[in-house]
Amino acid sequence: MKSSGIIAARRAMERAVLDRKLVVHRDAEILGGTPVFVGTRVPVKILFDYLEAGDSLDVFLAEYPSVTREQAVTALEYAREVLIADAHPA
Repeated sequence: MKSSGIIAARRAMERAVLDRKLVVHRDAEILGGTPVFVGTRVPVKILFDYLEAGDSLDVFLAEYPSVTREQAVTALEYAREVLIADAHPA
């Protein structure tokens, strides 16, 4: 049972990585290689800055209409997966 949970977690992580690659891009020619949302020049860090400041996702999306809700949510899901991938349950 434990190994099936690990396998499921790894598959989820692999899906998140694939999804992230579809929404986040890094190119030396765009903002010096800063990760940006695909199709934009909006750094992913700005999303986290907004949320850290207490703004909602809707506020961020209103300020940066070139970023789709799907892109932002996928980036957040990826960040969550990376953070909890090696976490031990309490």
